[in-house]
Amino acid sequence: MNTVINRRGVLKGAAAGAVTLIAAPAIAQATWPSRPLTMICPWGAGGGTDATARIVAQLLEKDLGQPVNVVNRTGGSGVVGHSAIATAAPDGYNIGMLTVEIAMMHHQGLTDLTPASYVPLALMNEDPPGVQVSASGPYKDIKALAEAIKAAPPGKLKASGTGQGGIWHLALIGWLVAMGLKPDHVAWVPSNGAAPAMQDLAAGGLDMVTCSVPEGRAMIDAGKAKSIAIMATERNPQFKDVPTLNETLGLHYSVGAWRGIGAPKGLPAEIAAKLTAALKKAYDSKDYKDFMNSRGFGMKFADGPGFGTFMAESDKSMASAMKAAGLAKG
Repeated sequence: MNTVINRRGVLKGAAAGAVTLIAAPAIAQATWPSRPLTMICPWGAGGGTDATARIVAQLLEKDLGQPVNVVNRTGGSGVVGHSAIATAAPDGYNIGMLTVEIAMMHHQGLTDLTPASYVPLALMNEDPPGVQVSASGPYKDIKALAEAIKAAPPGKLKASGTGQGGIWHLALIGWLVAMGLKPDHVAWVPSNGAAPAMQDLAAGGLDMVTCSVPEGRAMIDAGKAKSIAIMATERNPQFKDVPTLNETLGLHYSVGAWRGIGAPKGLPAEIAAKLTAALKKAYDSKDYKDFMNSRGFGMKFADGPGFGTFMAESDKSMASAMKAAGLAKG
Protein backbone atom coordinates (compact mmCIF):
# COMPACT_ATOMS: atom_id res chain seq x y z
CA MET A 1 0.00 0.00 0.00
CA ASN A 2 2.78 2.36 0.92
CA THR A 3 4.51 1.58 -2.33
CA VAL A 4 1.40 2.50 -4.29
CA ILE A 5 1.00 5.71 -2.33
CA ASN A 6 4.65 6.63 -2.89
CA ARG A 7 4.35 5.98 -6.61
CA ARG A 8 1.27 8.15 -6.77
CA GLY A 9 3.18 10.83 -4.93
CA VAL A 10 6.02 10.59 -7.41
CA LEU A 11 3.60 10.74 -10.31
CA LYS A 12 1.87 13.74 -8.80
CA GLY A 13 5.23 15.44 -8.30
CA ALA A 14 6.26 14.66 -11.87
CA ALA A 15 2.98 16.04 -13.17
CA ALA A 16 3.45 19.20 -11.15
CA GLY A 17 6.96 19.53 -12.55
CA ALA A 18 5.63 19.10 -16.07
CA VAL A 19 3.11 21.85 -15.45
CA THR A 20 5.91 24.06 -14.17
CA LEU A 21 8.04 23.33 -17.24
CA ILE A 22 5.18 24.01 -19.62
CA ALA A 23 4.15 27.17 -17.83
CA ALA A 24 7.66 28.68 -17.66
CA PRO A 25 7.89 29.74 -21.33
CA ALA A 26 4.42 31.24 -21.18
CA ILE A 27 5.36 33.25 -18.11
CA ALA A 28 8.60 34.39 -19.78
CA GLN A 29 6.68 35.52 -22.85
CA ALA A 30 4.10 37.34 -20.76
CA THR A 31 6.77 39.33 -18.92
CA TRP A 32 8.99 40.00 -21.95
CA PRO A 33 10.97 42.20 -22.06
CA SER A 34 12.13 42.31 -18.46
CA ARG A 35 15.80 43.09 -19.12
CA PRO A 36 18.02 44.75 -21.79
CA LEU A 37 18.18 43.43 -25.36
CA THR A 38 21.27 42.96 -27.51
CA MET A 39 21.29 43.88 -31.19
CA ILE A 40 24.24 42.36 -33.06
CA CYS A 41 25.62 44.34 -36.01
CA PRO A 42 27.85 42.31 -38.41
CA TRP A 43 29.65 45.40 -39.70
CA GLY A 44 31.92 48.08 -38.25
CA ALA A 45 30.99 51.20 -36.28
CA GLY A 46 30.36 54.27 -38.40
CA GLY A 47 29.03 52.48 -41.49
CA GLY A 48 25.49 52.48 -42.86
CA THR A 49 24.51 49.21 -41.19
CA ASP A 50 25.80 50.43 -37.84
CA ALA A 51 23.98 53.76 -38.19
CA THR A 52 20.72 52.02 -39.10
CA ALA A 53 21.13 49.57 -36.22
CA ARG A 54 21.62 52.37 -33.71
CA ILE A 55 18.60 54.44 -34.72
CA VAL A 56 16.42 51.31 -34.71
CA ALA A 57 17.78 50.32 -31.29
CA GLN A 58 17.11 53.81 -29.93
CA LEU A 59 13.49 53.72 -31.11
CA LEU A 60 12.93 50.18 -29.84
CA GLU A 61 14.11 51.30 -26.40
CA LYS A 62 11.36 53.92 -26.29
CA ASP A 63 8.67 51.42 -27.20
CA LEU A 64 9.84 48.38 -25.22
CA GLY A 65 11.00 50.25 -22.12
CA GLN A 66 14.31 48.38 -22.00
CA PRO A 67 17.82 49.30 -23.26
CA VAL A 68 18.77 47.83 -26.65
CA ASN A 69 22.55 47.56 -26.81
CA VAL A 70 24.20 47.47 -30.25
CA VAL A 71 27.23 45.18 -30.37
CA ASN A 72 29.49 45.20 -33.45
CA ARG A 73 30.70 41.68 -34.28
CA THR A 74 32.85 42.12 -37.38
CA GLY A 75 35.06 39.82 -39.42
CA GLY A 76 34.88 37.04 -41.98
CA SER A 77 33.18 39.23 -44.58
CA GLY A 78 30.09 39.34 -42.38
CA VAL A 79 30.18 35.67 -41.31
CA VAL A 80 31.19 36.39 -37.68
CA GLY A 81 28.27 38.72 -36.93
CA HIS A 82 25.64 36.73 -38.81
CA SER A 83 26.82 33.56 -37.05
CA ALA A 84 26.55 35.31 -33.68
CA ILE A 85 22.93 36.19 -34.41
CA ALA A 86 22.05 32.66 -35.55
CA THR A 87 23.65 30.95 -32.54
CA ALA A 88 22.36 33.34 -29.84
CA ALA A 89 19.68 32.24 -27.38
CA PRO A 90 16.23 32.48 -29.03
CA ASP A 91 14.71 34.20 -26.01
CA GLY A 92 13.76 37.57 -27.46
CA TYR A 93 16.76 39.29 -25.90
CA ASN A 94 19.08 38.62 -28.84
CA ILE A 95 18.32 40.12 -32.23
CA GLY A 96 20.52 41.41 -35.04
CA MET A 97 20.90 43.27 -38.30
CA LEU A 98 20.69 40.92 -41.26
CA THR A 99 22.28 42.35 -44.39
CA VAL A 100 22.26 41.37 -48.06
CA GLU A 101 25.48 39.41 -47.50
CA ILE A 102 23.46 36.62 -45.83
CA ALA A 103 22.00 35.97 -49.30
CA MET A 104 25.53 35.80 -50.72
CA MET A 105 28.02 34.24 -48.30
CA HIS A 106 26.83 30.65 -48.55
CA HIS A 107 27.10 30.77 -52.34
CA GLN A 108 30.80 31.51 -51.83
CA GLY A 109 31.24 28.60 -49.46
CA LEU A 110 32.00 30.94 -46.55
CA THR A 111 29.22 29.61 -44.29
CA ASP A 112 26.26 27.26 -44.20
CA LEU A 113 24.02 30.08 -43.01
CA THR A 114 21.24 31.24 -45.35
CA PRO A 115 18.28 33.61 -44.98
CA ALA A 116 16.30 30.59 -43.78
CA SER A 117 18.61 30.30 -40.74
CA TYR A 118 16.74 33.10 -38.93
CA VAL A 119 13.35 34.25 -37.77
CA PRO A 120 12.73 37.31 -39.99
CA LEU A 121 11.26 40.26 -38.09
CA ALA A 122 11.30 43.28 -40.43
CA LEU A 123 12.98 44.77 -43.49
CA MET A 124 14.02 48.35 -42.68
CA ASN A 125 16.18 49.73 -45.50
CA GLU A 126 17.45 49.31 -49.06
CA ASP A 127 20.20 51.33 -50.79
CA PRO A 128 22.05 51.32 -54.14
CA PRO A 129 25.85 51.78 -54.26
CA GLY A 130 27.68 54.88 -55.33
CA VAL A 131 31.22 55.32 -56.64
CA GLN A 132 33.37 57.43 -54.32
CA VAL A 133 36.84 58.82 -55.05
CA SER A 134 39.30 61.04 -53.20
CA ALA A 135 38.51 64.74 -53.41
CA SER A 136 42.18 65.44 -54.07
CA GLY A 137 42.55 62.64 -56.64
CA PRO A 138 42.77 62.83 -60.44
CA TYR A 139 39.19 61.78 -61.22
CA LYS A 140 36.86 64.73 -61.68
CA ASP A 141 33.90 62.58 -62.79
CA ILE A 142 32.85 58.99 -63.52
CA LYS A 143 33.92 59.25 -67.17
CA ALA A 144 37.48 60.09 -66.14
CA LEU A 145 37.53 57.17 -63.69
CA ALA A 146 36.07 54.75 -66.25
CA GLU A 147 38.72 55.76 -68.79
CA ALA A 148 41.48 55.31 -66.20
CA ILE A 149 40.16 51.87 -65.28
CA LYS A 150 40.12 50.75 -68.90
CA ALA A 151 43.62 52.09 -69.52
CA ALA A 152 45.18 50.61 -66.36
CA PRO A 153 46.68 47.12 -66.36
CA PRO A 154 44.65 44.50 -64.42
CA GLY A 155 45.08 44.82 -60.66
CA LYS A 156 46.78 48.22 -60.66
CA LEU A 157 43.80 50.19 -59.35
CA LYS A 158 42.36 49.27 -55.96
CA ALA A 159 38.84 49.46 -54.55
CA SER A 160 37.03 48.53 -51.34
CA GLY A 161 33.79 49.00 -49.42
CA THR A 162 33.07 45.69 -47.72
CA GLY A 163 34.41 42.15 -47.37
CA GLN A 164 35.54 39.90 -50.22
CA GLY A 165 32.49 38.93 -52.25
CA GLY A 166 30.20 41.33 -50.37
CA ILE A 167 27.48 43.40 -52.02
CA TRP A 168 29.69 46.39 -52.75
CA HIS A 169 32.32 44.05 -54.23
CA LEU A 170 29.62 42.51 -56.42
CA ALA A 171 28.54 46.03 -57.40
CA LEU A 172 32.06 46.80 -58.64
CA ILE A 173 32.26 43.51 -60.52
CA GLY A 174 28.92 44.14 -62.21
CA TRP A 175 30.07 47.57 -63.29
CA LEU A 176 33.38 46.24 -64.66
CA VAL A 177 31.62 43.48 -66.59
CA ALA A 178 29.12 46.02 -67.95
CA MET A 179 32.11 47.99 -69.29
CA GLY A 180 33.42 44.87 -71.02
CA LEU A 181 36.22 44.20 -68.53
CA LYS A 182 37.10 41.13 -66.46
CA PRO A 183 35.64 40.88 -62.93
CA ASP A 184 39.09 41.24 -61.32
CA HIS A 185 40.37 44.10 -63.48
CA VAL A 186 40.29 46.33 -60.38
CA ALA A 187 41.84 44.73 -57.27
CA TRP A 188 39.49 44.39 -54.30
CA VAL A 189 40.79 45.18 -50.81
CA PRO A 190 38.49 43.54 -48.19
CA SER A 191 37.33 45.73 -45.29
CA ASN A 192 34.97 45.46 -42.33
CA GLY A 193 32.57 47.93 -43.86
CA ALA A 194 32.25 51.22 -45.68
CA ALA A 195 33.54 53.45 -42.87
CA PRO A 196 37.09 51.99 -42.73
CA ALA A 197 37.16 51.81 -46.53
CA MET A 198 36.31 55.52 -46.80
CA GLN A 199 39.05 56.33 -44.29
CA ASP A 200 41.52 54.34 -46.39
CA LEU A 201 40.35 56.20 -49.50
CA ALA A 202 40.88 59.59 -47.83
CA ALA A 203 44.35 58.47 -46.72
CA GLY A 204 45.31 57.59 -50.29
CA GLY A 205 45.32 53.82 -49.91
CA LEU A 206 42.53 53.23 -52.44
CA ASP A 207 41.53 54.57 -55.83
CA MET A 208 37.78 54.19 -55.28
CA VAL A 209 35.14 52.90 -52.89
CA THR A 210 31.87 51.35 -53.99
CA CYS A 211 29.37 51.77 -51.15
CA SER A 212 26.12 53.65 -50.69
CA VAL A 213 26.50 57.42 -50.87
CA PRO A 214 25.11 57.85 -47.31
CA GLU A 215 27.86 55.56 -45.98
CA GLY A 216 30.47 57.80 -47.57
CA ARG A 217 28.83 61.00 -46.42
CA ALA A 218 31.10 61.74 -43.47
CA MET A 219 34.20 61.88 -45.65
CA ILE A 220 32.30 63.64 -48.41
CA ASP A 221 31.03 66.35 -46.05
CA ALA A 222 34.56 66.69 -44.65
CA GLY A 223 35.78 67.50 -48.16
CA LYS A 224 38.04 64.43 -48.30
CA ALA A 225 35.99 62.43 -50.81
CA LYS A 226 33.34 62.89 -53.47
CA SER A 227 30.66 60.69 -54.97
CA ILE A 228 30.74 60.69 -58.77
CA ALA A 229 28.03 58.18 -59.72
CA ILE A 230 25.27 55.96 -58.37
CA MET A 231 24.40 52.44 -59.57
CA ALA A 232 20.63 52.93 -59.66
CA THR A 233 17.84 53.47 -62.14
CA GLU A 234 17.37 57.05 -60.94
CA ARG A 235 19.11 59.67 -58.80
CA ASN A 236 18.76 59.76 -55.03
CA PRO A 237 16.73 62.88 -54.14
CA GLN A 238 19.00 63.42 -51.13
CA PHE A 239 22.05 63.50 -53.43
CA LYS A 240 20.53 64.93 -56.56
CA ASP A 241 23.88 66.08 -57.96
CA VAL A 242 25.19 62.51 -58.18
CA PRO A 243 24.34 61.09 -61.65
CA THR A 244 23.50 57.47 -62.53
CA LEU A 245 25.77 55.24 -64.62
CA ASN A 246 23.18 55.30 -67.35
CA GLU A 247 23.22 59.10 -67.55
CA THR A 248 27.00 59.32 -67.68
CA LEU A 249 28.24 56.12 -69.25
CA GLY A 250 25.15 54.76 -70.96
CA LEU A 251 25.22 51.63 -68.76
CA HIS A 252 21.88 50.17 -67.64
CA TYR A 253 23.30 48.64 -64.49
CA SER A 254 21.87 48.83 -60.99
CA VAL A 255 22.11 46.85 -57.77
CA GLY A 256 21.15 47.37 -54.14
CA ALA A 257 21.90 46.46 -50.53
CA TRP A 258 19.29 45.86 -47.87
CA ARG A 259 19.15 45.66 -44.09
CA GLY A 260 16.60 44.12 -41.78
CA ILE A 261 16.15 42.71 -38.29
CA GLY A 262 16.16 39.01 -37.53
CA ALA A 263 16.43 36.65 -34.56
CA PRO A 264 17.72 33.14 -33.89
CA LYS A 265 15.56 30.18 -34.91
CA GLY A 266 13.28 29.04 -32.11
CA LEU A 267 12.10 32.50 -31.08
CA PRO A 268 8.56 32.19 -29.66
CA ALA A 269 5.96 33.42 -32.15
CA GLU A 270 4.39 35.73 -29.57
CA ILE A 271 7.67 37.56 -28.96
CA ALA A 272 8.40 37.68 -32.70
CA ALA A 273 5.03 39.36 -33.26
CA LYS A 274 5.74 41.91 -30.53
CA LEU A 275 9.15 42.71 -32.00
CA THR A 276 7.74 43.09 -35.51
CA ALA A 277 5.04 45.44 -34.21
CA ALA A 278 7.67 47.50 -32.38
CA LEU A 279 9.84 47.64 -35.52
CA LYS A 280 6.90 48.79 -37.63
CA LYS A 281 6.19 51.51 -35.07
CA ALA A 282 9.86 52.57 -35.23
CA TYR A 283 9.80 52.59 -39.06
CA ASP A 284 6.65 54.74 -39.14
CA SER A 285 8.00 57.24 -36.62
CA LYS A 286 9.01 60.76 -37.55
CA ASP A 287 12.36 60.21 -35.82
CA TYR A 288 13.22 57.28 -38.11
CA LYS A 289 12.11 59.06 -41.26
CA ASP A 290 14.02 62.23 -40.34
CA PHE A 291 17.15 60.21 -39.52
CA MET A 292 17.09 58.17 -42.72
CA ASN A 293 16.19 61.10 -44.97
CA SER A 294 18.84 63.36 -43.45
CA ARG A 295 21.47 60.78 -44.37
CA GLY A 296 20.00 59.78 -47.70
CA PHE A 297 19.31 56.20 -46.64
CA GLY A 298 16.61 54.43 -48.64
CA MET A 299 13.52 53.31 -46.73
CA LYS A 300 11.72 50.03 -47.40
CA PHE A 301 9.61 48.01 -44.96
CA ALA A 302 8.28 44.47 -44.84
CA ASP A 303 6.89 42.58 -41.86
CA GLY A 304 8.27 39.21 -40.71
CA PRO A 305 6.73 36.98 -43.40
CA GLY A 306 7.28 39.65 -46.05
CA PHE A 307 10.92 40.01 -45.07
CA GLY A 308 11.31 36.24 -45.25
CA THR A 309 9.96 36.23 -48.82
CA PHE A 310 12.12 39.23 -49.71
CA MET A 311 15.28 37.47 -48.46
CA ALA A 312 14.43 34.27 -50.34
CA GLU A 313 14.04 36.23 -53.57
CA SER A 314 17.27 38.12 -52.90
CA ASP A 315 19.04 34.80 -52.35
CA LYS A 316 17.96 33.57 -55.79
CA SER A 317 18.96 36.78 -57.58
CA MET A 318 22.31 36.93 -55.80
CA ALA A 319 23.04 33.32 -56.74
CA SER A 320 22.55 34.18 -60.42
CA ALA A 321 24.63 37.36 -60.21
CA MET A 322 27.48 35.69 -58.34
CA LYS A 323 27.62 32.76 -60.74
CA ALA A 324 27.84 35.21 -63.64
CA ALA A 325 30.64 37.07 -61.85
CA GLY A 326 32.52 33.87 -61.07
CA LEU A 327 32.18 34.32 -57.30
CA ALA A 328 29.92 31.34 -56.58
CA LYS A 329 31.35 28.02 -55.47
CA GLY A 330 29.87 24.88 -56.93
